[in-house]
Amino acid sequence: MSLTNVFDIAGSGMNAQSIRMNTTASNLANADSASSSVDETYRARKPWFAVMQQQALQLNKDNQFSELESDVGVGVQVLGIVEKDSPLQARFQPDHPMANDDGYVFYPNVNVVEEMTDMMSSSRSYQMNVEVMKTAKQMLQRTLTLGQ
Repeated sequence: MSLTNVFDIAGSGMNAQSIRMNTTASNLANADSASSSVDETYRARKPWFAVMQQQALQLNKDNQFSELESDVGVGVQVLGIVEKDSPLQARFQPDHPMANDDGYVFYPNVNVVEEMTDMMSSSRSYQMNVEVMKTAKQMLQRTLTLGQ
C-alpha cells in the first residue's frame, strides 16, 4: 500500500463517521417526538458500514488476468441507513393531544444514552482519521524535502 492510499482510506472513514454523526443527531432530535399510531412514529436509524476490498489481479491457469478480492481493505463504504427494530415506547397519557382512542401515545425507540455514546465514538473516530491525514501529509512533505 502506498502512502497516497492513506488519504483515500482516511477520507472514506471521515465520510462514514460524518454520516454516523448525522444519523445520531437526527435520532437525538426526534427522541421525544410523539405520535398517535405505531406507523407514524419515528424509528431510530443506524448507518450500515462495510469494508471496501482491494481488487487484485491474479493470473489464472489460462494465463489471463482475473480480479480477486484481497484481504486488504481500502476504506469504508456506507451501504445504507437501517431502522432499528427495537419496540417503540407506548405510554398511557389519555390527556395528551396525540393520544389514540385507547389513551396511548407512541414515542420513538431512541435510547438517548446509547445515542450520546455513538456521538462521542463517531466524533473520536472522525478526529483520528483527521490525525492520520495530517501525519501522512507531514510524511509526504518531509519526503519531498529529503532531496534538497
